[in-house]
Amino acid sequence: MDDHLPAGPPLTLTLDETTRTLCASLAHDTRFPRIDALWLRDRLGDAGYADVKIRPQAIKELIARYNAGESVPPLDIADCLDASLQITTTIDGLCARLTIVPAKGGKAATKTELLALLAAKGIVEGVRVDEINRAIAAGKADELVIAVGREPVPGEDGRLEYLLPDMRERVPSIRPCGRTDFRDLGEILVVATGDALMRRHPPTSGEDGLSVFGKPIAPKPGKDTRFASGLRGVSLSAQDPDLLVAACDGQPVRVRGGIIVEPIYTVDAVNMATGNINFDGTVKVRNDVQAGMSIRASGDIEVGGVVEPATLEAGGNIIVRGGVMGGIGGKTAGKDLSAHAIRCEGSFSATYAQQARITAGDSIFIDDLAMQCQLQAANHVRIGNLRRGHIIGGKTHACLSIHARVIGAPNRIRTELEIGSDTELARAVQEKAQERDGKENRLLEIGKLLTVADRNPGRVTPDMLARAEQAAAALSAEIEALRGEEDDLRFRLELAQQARVNAEQAIHEGVSVSMGDNTLRIPQERGPTTVRLSEQGLAVFPLEDDSHFDTPKRPGAETGRRR
Repeated sequence: MDDHLPAGPPLTLTLDETTRTLCASLAHDTRFPRIDALWLRDRLGDAGYADVKIRPQAIKELIARYNAGESVPPLDIADCLDASLQITTTIDGLCARLTIVPAKGGKAATKTELLALLAAKGIVEGVRVDEINRAIAAGKADELVIAVGREPVPGEDGRLEYLLPDMRERVPSIRPCGRTDFRDLGEILVVATGDALMRRHPPTSGEDGLSVFGKPIAPKPGKDTRFASGLRGVSLSAQDPDLLVAACDGQPVRVRGGIIVEPIYTVDAVNMATGNINFDGTVKVRNDVQAGMSIRASGDIEVGGVVEPATLEAGGNIIVRGGVMGGIGGKTAGKDLSAHAIRCEGSFSATYAQQARITAGDSIFIDDLAMQCQLQAANHVRIGNLRRGHIIGGKTHACLSIHARVIGAPNRIRTELEIGSDTELARAVQEKAQERDGKENRLLEIGKLLTVADRNPGRVTPDMLARAEQAAAALSAEIEALRGEEDDLRFRLELAQQARVNAEQAIHEGVSVSMGDNTLRIPQERGPTTVRLSEQGLAVFPLEDDSHFDTPKRPGAETGRRR
């Protein structure tokens, strides 16, 4: 008996060098009645063809015919494939990637072939030689980054630089949660004619990038920023069109897109000798405002003394160094002064207020006491700094917060507080959106004209084209401003849902708090307390540390008032 049988029937393998096809023939041997795919794979490996690309159907046919007792004539069972190289680039031309499909019984990829392919595709910039060497050594790669260009650096947006470092807000800095940073409001800043106020920095064009093909990539230029139109009391410098200077002596006020300068009218006191004041600018009163008088100013009003029952109306802020004595619920010398009130578009600040009607477009700050007053602020009411900080009686309304040390009194004086947004705020959001839509439609029509001019040179006169471009630029700036104002209003609507009343020391029986359809009456005296909206409506909580409600100033928000 032969102890050294062959591994199987004689298998003949032939490689066609032209077609790179592997041919197999097999003579039937009765000593080996059956073969299988595993046996055939081992034989291919022994012959050095382990990596060839098998033809599955041909293999099945070869095995079936042999197992049926037949000899198998020459049959193509596999292909010898060389490795393939593929290089793809991104649309922007900043990146090239390599894919190497490994050889299957054929030749492996070489560095020479790869470098030739790079040259054929024109890839010359940022080639990563180390990555190429590693891929060639491994014989395979899948979307491997082998070349990286240089990204373009986008241009910086134009900006407006304030040139008055000592210029600051004339009201306390306040966060939307109600926390307030009280500080000395200081004197009104005054500039002289010709003083530099603001510099416009034009946008930059950016830096070109470089594709892997060695071609420059244009950067995205920065957005232009221009001074707002219609700024009062200022002008462009004759020597520098990007410099805004004061055109008159007065008070600089930051507004969206620039600065305005308001003239200042100064008087020792306001009484029967001076008469009522109606001034387009800022009014500064060194001493008191006598009962029955009125001051109306488009800018700020600053009073160094006390305001008796009088009318003060300001387009900006009102600052009273002393206190305010109103006429609610009483008469003086037989004359009804209850109609006198204080109104401002910005914020109001005073030491104390009694029986006064005060309305502020921003916030109200009273250092000591607010007794039997009617206070209404679009944002916050804050009573108390270094003094008592009491709200006693009257009605107080603020959209975002009411904050005092003590609210109400032990004798249960009726004190009404209201927090949360009002219909005016929602209406303002709708009006801003409608105004913006109208300007966007106008800009669209102008854009159609500019498109026609671009496609049909000479059809639109140069003068008309210049006016259209100027109008488009102005509309674009106005639309951006309106969009910012609309976002600010929506932001305030969201904050109004977090509105709260804070009593740092005590809140007494007789105090009622309302928010929309919810009303809460304080049944008994409580210590440090917060009243805010809960799932069941308004509820009383222990005084909360509201620092976690702090909200950073919105990007792009102006620090001064808007005109």
